Amino acid sequence: MKKILRQQTLHQLKALSPAEKQLKDHRLTSAFLASKVYQQSQILALFLAMPFEFDTSVIIQQAQADGKQVLVPKTYGQGRMDFVTYDPDALQVSSFGVREPISDLTVDKEVIDLMLVPGLIWNKEGYRIGYGGGYYDRYLLDFKGRTISLCYAFQQQAFEAEPHDIPVQEVIYESNI
Repeated sequence: MKKILRQQTLHQLKALSPAEKQLKDHRLTSAFLASKVYQQSQILALFLAMPFEFDTSVIIQQAQADGKQVLVPKTYGQGRMDFVTYDPDALQVSSFGVREPISDLTVDKEVIDLMLVPGLIWNKEGYRIGYGGGYYDRYLLDFKGRTISLCYAFQQQAFEAEPHDIPVQEVIYESNI
């Protein structure tokens, strides 16, 4: 079932016109930047979006302008992921086709205030379906900071969470702003 939901949602994401996607991204970005959890955070773990995903670039730029430390994920074998300080001039393309840091100087997860968690689909309880690698679920097992996701209206769908799934604490749904 997850495989079918992933395929359908990826198709919908890739079918968005640039203008429609830009409008949706702007609304979600504004809601995120206005949120109390963003305002109170100092060290943010964000992700570098694929072209069809929610565009995080404005959030990254604003967080830096606000004096916050921005971290982005770096993946390793066996589903391991860590976060490294964002340096736009020191990125490479991973085996997954995602931009990630060249550096291996990871930041301890204990100091991260807020993580923006990517995904494809979220249910009402904050559980998410990602791309199937389990990187975020493993990382979030003992993560103590706040977690949040930003979700287009069609990405909110009903599905049953699995025992290994870790919910996001807050989801800002496009349909609610």
